[in-house]
Amino acid sequence: MQISIFGMGYVGAVCAACLADYGHDVIGVDVSELKVNLINAGESPIVEPGLGELLAAGVASGRIRATTSTEDAILHSDLTMICVGTPSKRNGDLDLRYVEQVSREIGAVLKHKAARHTVVVRSTVLPGTVKNVVIPALESSSGKVAGVDFGVAVNPEFLRESSAIEDYRKPPMTVIGEFDEASGAGLAEIYSVLPAEVFRRPIEVAEMVKYTCNVWHATKVTFANEIGNIAKASGVDGREVMKLICEDTKLNLSSYYMKPGFAFGGSCLPKDLRAINYRAAQLESDNPMLAAIMRSNATQVQRAYELISSLGLRKVGLLGLAFKSGTDDLRESPLVELAELLIGKGYSLSIYDRNVDHARVMGTNKDYIDSKIPHVSNLLKSNMSDVIEASEIVVLGNKDAAFGEALSKRRPGTKVVDLVGFMNGASNDDLHGICW
Repeated sequence: MQISIFGMGYVGAVCAACLADYGHDVIGVDVSELKVNLINAGESPIVEPGLGELLAAGVASGRIRATTSTEDAILHSDLTMICVGTPSKRNGDLDLRYVEQVSREIGAVLKHKAARHTVVVRSTVLPGTVKNVVIPALESSSGKVAGVDFGVAVNPEFLRESSAIEDYRKPPMTVIGEFDEASGAGLAEIYSVLPAEVFRRPIEVAEMVKYTCNVWHATKVTFANEIGNIAKASGVDGREVMKLICEDTKLNLSSYYMKPGFAFGGSCLPKDLRAINYRAAQLESDNPMLAAIMRSNATQVQRAYELISSLGLRKVGLLGLAFKSGTDDLRESPLVELAELLIGKGYSLSIYDRNVDHARVMGTNKDYIDSKIPHVSNLLKSNMSDVIEASEIVVLGNKDAAFGEALSKRRPGTKVVDLVGFMNGASNDDLHGICW
């Protein structure tokens, strides 16, 4: 496949060298004649182990060349990768001037190209950038229509400086955000030789994935540092603590907790967070990220209430009261907090949770229910169907499998607010997910 790459910086140069190494013909494009001349001489414009050798081999074989001409690159390639910079503005937003400028230049050449061409954004851009910036620029300058006359895709890179070539050859995953199936097909073919699963998703998902990865990596570094700081202040080697944390791949390093949804609760997480924050304060160890977790958790309860409130209806059925399914534990359950908030705001509320209903009569939580939340427990019903039938809004509160039936059993016009992920697909007029 003939591939043109706009932007011979770090990502562009590495991609050019690696694509040529896998047998593709690559045209590098840059406004800098210095970079173009370096690449044509088989020299690397950046410092990256092994890159110079790959570029030299690619140039010697005739698979890599560079130019300053957009027209030359587009007319002699089938697929274009945009790898230009997206620096920060002073306010923290992205500066998209280079992405937009390159898109307009590419579109101006596409106007005169008969064959279908696919434009792939590899630059790191926020969700909505391709839809609101790249596609309009391409369409306005080409007079053509995305998905009909030319393809559009997003292909985030996961390359680390100093190990980029190895990362390209052995990626953790390959993500293709495609405007349509044809747009993603060429990319899928390019990456079929790599030992990683290819995920083809909507463009906005692919845009968001790169930011999510980087923010998650930053979060892990900060978390380990804050734990290490508290550990040292307590006379403990933080390295040994985090080494043991990483041994647990069932919970600590797994997908178990990595699912958007409702707030956490129960007898352990809130209590232990408060305790370690209190100890950190005693030790004068500043830990702003850990200190913000409980506040963030409370925000998710408020978010659920605001989602319910936005629907403009007053009869609410809450399915689930315990902090998770399979238990009657109501201690610090965010669903109890949500119920109290709805009661306080004058909503007509009915609740179903078979485990809590049983506990109200004979379980270990009977005293807690009777003494701490009688105003909530009095709204418990023994039949889920009665709650659904009486409600204008049904809230799916925990992952009790029976609650999934509410999606099919509800009356026509009944709204559903899903806090845990029973819904298939995104929110619509009747189904509303808290994070989807």
